[in-house]
Amino acid sequence: MSVFGDIMSAIFGSKAKAAAPASPSATSPSAASPSAAPSAPGTVDVAAILDKATKEKKQKLYWRKSIVDLMKVLDLDSSLAARQQLAKELKYTGDMKKSAPMNVWLHKQVMVKLAENGGKVPDELKH
Repeated sequence: MSVFGDIMSAIFGSKAKAAAPASPSATSPSAASPSAAPSAPGTVDVAAILDKATKEKKQKLYWRKSIVDLMKVLDLDSSLAARQQLAKELKYTGDMKKSAPMNVWLHKQVMVKLAENGGKVPDELKH
């Protein structure tokens, strides 16, 4: 699976179900499957899911500003190699050896892509 696919799965999969309010359909077996994740834009509150996951960590993570911290919140590999792979997937055209500008671009692009794929993302994180 792709790095972005892993991010999507972590947010829209079981973590999305855990942060969602309980409903009668949430207890059915089909609701627990990743294919049951909502697909309409704005249906999964990305910020709420990531904020909840951040509170469960023992270290301070700033997912709203840092792609590295966002990946750590989701228990994903946040190494330079993983971020470079993510940059390739998202078609980054800058110098991948300069990690600071790449990281800023990655964070914005991940937020935009999450919104395009059914995530409700605060506007300030997409610009």
